[in-house]
Amino acid sequence: MSATLQPLRMIDPASWRRLAACAVEANGYYLPEWELAVSASARGRTEASALAVWRDLPAAGGTQRPLLALLPAISLWRALGIPLPALVSADPYGTLGTPMLDRACADTAAASLMRAARNAGAHALLLRDLPLDGEVMAAFTRALGKTAAKPRVLDSYARACLDATGDAETVLREALGAKKLKELRRQRNRLADHGEVVFRAAREPDAVAAALEIFLELESSGWKGARGTALANHPGDAAFIRRATTALAAHGQCEIMTLHAGAEPVAAAVVLRHHDQAYYFKLGINERFARLSPGVQLTLDITRHFCADPAIARVDSTANAGHPMIDPIWRGRITVGDVLIPLRGDRDPVVALIASAHAARRRLRGVARRLLHSLRKHREAKI
Repeated sequence: MSATLQPLRMIDPASWRRLAACAVEANGYYLPEWELAVSASARGRTEASALAVWRDLPAAGGTQRPLLALLPAISLWRALGIPLPALVSADPYGTLGTPMLDRACADTAAASLMRAARNAGAHALLLRDLPLDGEVMAAFTRALGKTAAKPRVLDSYARACLDATGDAETVLREALGAKKLKELRRQRNRLADHGEVVFRAAREPDAVAAALEIFLELESSGWKGARGTALANHPGDAAFIRRATTALAAHGQCEIMTLHAGAEPVAAAVVLRHHDQAYYFKLGINERFARLSPGVQLTLDITRHFCADPAIARVDSTANAGHPMIDPIWRGRITVGDVLIPLRGDRDPVVALIASAHAARRRLRGVARRLLHSLRKHREAKI
């Protein structure tokens, strides 16, 4: 196997797509149509590199070497501002950094990715937001075991997911209870005062492109737009999401869900698909209807939609831990973490320095978040 570090834009999309089709673990955020669009224009996320593993000889009758593993990557300095020699899974504008590994040779592919990173001068590989009980984590653990080293989990949290193999009404009743569901039905009836309440799932490229504009308008009209964090606030972000969603829709891997009350859109969400997994990327709501819980109403319909879809087994919320909207509705949990892979042995002092610097940065960010939250509450109280 040949293992290299090269610009992400140099990876052949067709080879990448073939790898995605046989990846041992799904990741909608590292599909080529999505990540190439992110790397092309998304704010703060452009010009990523790629750790790539190729089979040395072409497949029988083939003209190109098969791609066996891929990890979009950036330096530790660029990712976290830590000046130490390590590579980090690139931020795909979604909280999932699972590398693509060919299921037929996952352990060897993981070892080869580590070799490519080591040959590039890295002392460690930091895999951000990696499912800790997934096949990729297991493959890296086994590959490291041959060197008597172990992965280090630097940080972890559990986030909401939906087991889409169950009956939707049973799932919702067990999660929310009869009293809460009755209140949500009352709110939906109030929405119906503005016109028939209609849920739509756009999947074809033209329909996705049209629904995306509804999503962008809703997201930018609310608090995200006011804070400057909506996708439409930044030309590069808007270009990325328009390019990525329509390109994925051409492969049946993107849906945009909308909820209307009459002619008025009240909520919209972007969802990606890969293998039997779906990924709830972002939600936008019409804040004129905020008292009627439009985001929750749409999420109830999304729950019913995927529970009725035999191709989907689980929907990852890709949300923060303890998310106030999604956690009470989707009671399943996925544990993800930042995993440090030592490339030159467990006793490498650089690995210990990276772990310490990562912990210090996490503590500082926690303090900064609490201060910002207190400041916002103080300002709102004065208003």
